[in-house]
Amino acid sequence: MAGCDDLDKSVMEKIDVVAVVGPTACGKTKLSIELAKQLNGEIISADSIQTYKEMNIGTAKPTKAEMSGVPHYLIDFLDINDEFSVAEYVKLAKKCIFEVNARGKLPFIVGGTGLYVDSLIYNIEYPEIEFDENYRKELEKEVEEKLKKNMMIIPNIIDPSVPIGKDDSENVEIEKFGEPV
Repeated sequence: MAGCDDLDKSVMEKIDVVAVVGPTACGKTKLSIELAKQLNGEIISADSIQTYKEMNIGTAKPTKAEMSGVPHYLIDFLDINDEFSVAEYVKLAKKCIFEVNARGKLPFIVGGTGLYVDSLIYNIEYPEIEFDENYRKELEKEVEEKLKKNMMIIPNIIDPSVPIGKDDSENVEIEKFGEPV
């Protein structure tokens, strides 16, 4: 089976694809499953949060029962700390589209992450960018410092009688995905 890199635009342009897009909880999942059953389709998620195994609350991620036997792809395959980009999504989604089509099924792109959908449908290409862990840590530290500084002002905004006072930022703890920063 050809990999995504082997698929030129002319091959992808010949494949029929149905896109069901919109905001969370507007009925995309139910509609797409019913259509996929009627039209012999399989579903490829275009939801950036449903890709993560641990992200179940607030994502409207379909349960196995809700999937009603319709195959779903690009759901629950990343760990919460995995790096994942739109470029990687497009590559995997194109591979799924090709494979679903090769089985004689109709690919359905379903989700609400507009950047994913637009990048896939309009064939937007993203350059390979080397990940710089040190630069990311510098930026995170800068954001943390600014956040702590601004948090001192919040009580005064809520109640102007509260003095801004001393720098109490050492007592402020910031958490990232449940882990202290």
